[in-house]
Formats: sequence, structure tokens, C-alpha cells
Amino acid sequence: MARKVVDEPSEDVVADAKRERATRRNPFSRIALFTRQVINELKKVVTPTRKELFTFTGVVLVFVVIMMGIVWVFDQAFGWAVIFTFGTPS
Repeated sequence: MARKVVDEPSEDVVADAKRERATRRNPFSRIALFTRQVINELKKVVTPTRKELFTFTGVVLVFVVIMMGIVWVFDQAFGWAVIFTFGTPS
């Protein structure tokens, strides 16, 4: 199972960002700060294992098939109701 990581920035990251924001207003430094923050966030990403990937894919496929069945049933029922109400087209 994937590790559960709290998605909150650590205090030092927030403090560094506030300090850098207060000291520098240069657009290039803001871009550099943004890039560093993006890289730090990307380091927190946990990729699923092969087993988890197949499990998640199977769950998604089963859910999609079930939803397709529900939509098909509603489509058939509404189609029947329209034909019953208005008759067959001539």
C-alpha cells in the first residue's frame, strides 16, 4: 500500500519562503523560488507498486463497466417510456 504522507509544508519550507519573499521581489527570484518549491513537492510523490497499479486499474475498469450498465438501463427505460407515451414513429 502507498505510504500516507501528510501533505503539509514543513515549518522550515514556509519560513524560507517567507524570508525569501520579504528579501527579494525580483521576478526571476520568484520564478526560482517557485521552481524549488515545485521540485520539493515532486519529491513527496509516491509511485504505486506494480500490484497496487493493477489493483487500482481493475477497480477503475469495474467501476466504468458498472456505470455503463446503469446508463444503459436508464437509456432503455427512458426510450421505452417515450415510445409508450408518444407511440412508434411512422
